[in-house]
Amino acid sequence: MLEQTYERLAPLFPPSHVWVVTNHKQAAAVRRQLRHVPSRHALIEPFGRNTAAAIGLAAVHLSKEEGDVDALMAVLPADHFIGKPARYRRVVHAALKVAAQWGALVVLGIPPSRPETGYGYIERVPRDQSRQSIKAGEHASAVRRFTEKPSLKLARDYVASGRYLWNAGMFFWRVSTFLENLERHLPKTHAALMRLADTIGTSRYAAALKREYSRLENISVDHALLEPASRDPRHARVLVIPASIDWSDIGSWAAVYELLAKRTGANVSTGRVLTLDASGNLFWSPSKFVAAVGVSNLVVVETSDALLVCSRERAQDVGRAVKWLELHRLHKLL
Repeated sequence: MLEQTYERLAPLFPPSHVWVVTNHKQAAAVRRQLRHVPSRHALIEPFGRNTAAAIGLAAVHLSKEEGDVDALMAVLPADHFIGKPARYRRVVHAALKVAAQWGALVVLGIPPSRPETGYGYIERVPRDQSRQSIKAGEHASAVRRFTEKPSLKLARDYVASGRYLWNAGMFFWRVSTFLENLERHLPKTHAALMRLADTIGTSRYAAALKREYSRLENISVDHALLEPASRDPRHARVLVIPASIDWSDIGSWAAVYELLAKRTGANVSTGRVLTLDASGNLFWSPSKFVAAVGVSNLVVVETSDALLVCSRERAQDVGRAVKWLELHRLHKLL
């Protein structure tokens, strides 16, 4: 998926403009898979500190090594499925045009296909009600607020209203805009990154990276910057662009079903299955025969030592089962 992310962006960005933030365990694989990207553009976190820190690390390297604090950044996760890459590139190009404006923080929003409880939602302001100046004629709207992982009832209301989009976690802004907002909303992290920036390209960098990274707040960029910025438009403009790009972050078994199902109500199976009056099910059972009678919209996943059974609508709640296993120290089942 990392290679696919790179390949679908290659028509827009030369390899010298691609940077990757990763960790020690994956660094060698990242460099091997992205062999056209300069090796020094693989930035290695000494430990995870969430997305605000990871993006901040890339931002200070861009500012220091490229010498351009006004460079445009496209922040793109490497584990998403995008079924319409050509349309996606057009949306990315449009997002960069909007992000070039002063103070703009741009996020892509996915038109929701279901009342998903595992995603963040973005409420957009109707364009005729927005007081923000948006140029370039793009389909950008001001963001009214972000909501993280709502209840099922609330998610249904959001989808029915037509005002909400899924937060795809893809962001666009100038380096200077990002750093200014980081200083305003996360000053300790900003100060630590500025100290680190002073050591880039020197023999002091490795030690400074470990020291300063331990001081960064462990928080997502959504919570740290975008949410407070959307509530205070005096300093920044948070904008969302709808992106109908056949997107999935493959973050749940429900998402796997949507990718594999050929039609509405189809049963999806990895092994032999008999279905009688059954529809909309996902059976992940490579070794056992499955007979499904009179059941709908289930997820059944078999492994050698465990069996998961849940409704597709509750697939995001598998994380609660994982936490229970961790609490009871049943790590062999994870």
